[in-house]
Amino acid sequence: EPLAGNDLFLTIDQRVQQAAEEALRGQRASAVAIDPANGDVLAFVSTPAFDPNLFARGLSRPEYLALTEDPDRPMYDRALRGVYPPGSTVKPIFALAALEYGVVSAGESRYCRGRWSSPGYGRMRRDWKPEGHGAVDMRRAIATSCDVYFFDIARLMGIDRMASFVSQFGLGAPTGIDIAGERSGIVPSTEWKRRAYRQKELQVWFPGDTISVGIGQGQMLVTPLQLAHATATIAARGQRFEPRLVRAIRNVQTGEVRNLPPKALPPAKTSDPGAWEVAIGGMFDVVNAPHGTARSYLRDPLYHMAGKSGTAQVFTVAVTERMRKAGELAEHLRDHALFIAFAPVEAPKIAVAVVVENAPGGGSGFASPIARRILDAYLLTPEQWAAQEAKRQPAPPAAPTPRDTE
Repeated sequence: EPLAGNDLFLTIDQRVQQAAEEALRGQRASAVAIDPANGDVLAFVSTPAFDPNLFARGLSRPEYLALTEDPDRPMYDRALRGVYPPGSTVKPIFALAALEYGVVSAGESRYCRGRWSSPGYGRMRRDWKPEGHGAVDMRRAIATSCDVYFFDIARLMGIDRMASFVSQFGLGAPTGIDIAGERSGIVPSTEWKRRAYRQKELQVWFPGDTISVGIGQGQMLVTPLQLAHATATIAARGQRFEPRLVRAIRNVQTGEVRNLPPKALPPAKTSDPGAWEVAIGGMFDVVNAPHGTARSYLRDPLYHMAGKSGTAQVFTVAVTERMRKAGELAEHLRDHALFIAFAPVEAPKIAVAVVVENAPGGGSGFASPIARRILDAYLLTPEQWAAQEAKRQPAPPAAPTPRDTE
């Protein structure tokens, strides 16, 4: 005789989960929300999805093939197993790394002309903003997502120091979440490349590879879960908890409920505690300052919100722009839009990562309103939430310019 299993009490917040599902409907996308204070997963969404109850009643062969052969892959858990370049969402962590290694000071200004080159680092690199950002210090570089600034600090740090530092945030390794199937992703380094390739000529790490990783492109790959976990770590000023979906278990035979304590992980460390406020200040400006990349899309949140936009390139900027101008850019060739966020800044209660595959706009224009809606669902009163929902557009807006990578 089959026996009933134990009852599981989940960390999922119903309103947050529902808000995320509704915001992502119709997209190939994922969103993960985490409580920075304990690692509780508040929302865990991958779209398109499927009804698992179909398997309980039994599927016909045509029904099964419809699921497994769907090009949108509804059975693929993007939140857990999807891997993407993090794009500019990783810039606050690289800023912290640069401060830790002393290659730049927070107030030190660099001038961005919209392009960057250095002897031995290959081709000239272009900023996402062709005319450049002008003079930027670290906080402004994060807020404006200045590529040139991060090209240069990547050059000064080198790939191995970059890899060592970002690994503290749980990128490139399983988070340990209490469900199976998690992918590791990649944080590239010279040692990683030696292990990844058999041919000697492919094991060489080129300086230009470092520059690509400096803006979250190249061979760096992360899962949406890892990105949410890293965002929660920033929000908590380095404190880390293993993400979890189960907070308690009830024995159906005895009725006993066993509460599961949060599992603390080794913290992400910086020598100067003030470094956190520089990175978080830049993320706050992304949302709230006139020059912030997401300011025009996230007007007047009812709490102090910090965020960072990003775009994961499917092709190079030059190839994408050439195809776009020729009207040949198919949907599956468009870049992915990313946004990370947490709130309230002064006492964080929720951190979120959103990834929308092949989005028609960049991270700020397309993914940030989704992140805002998820934060609203958790932080607003029922009355405030209802008022905000009534004002929302049915779909997030597309980017106003052809190549707004942020």
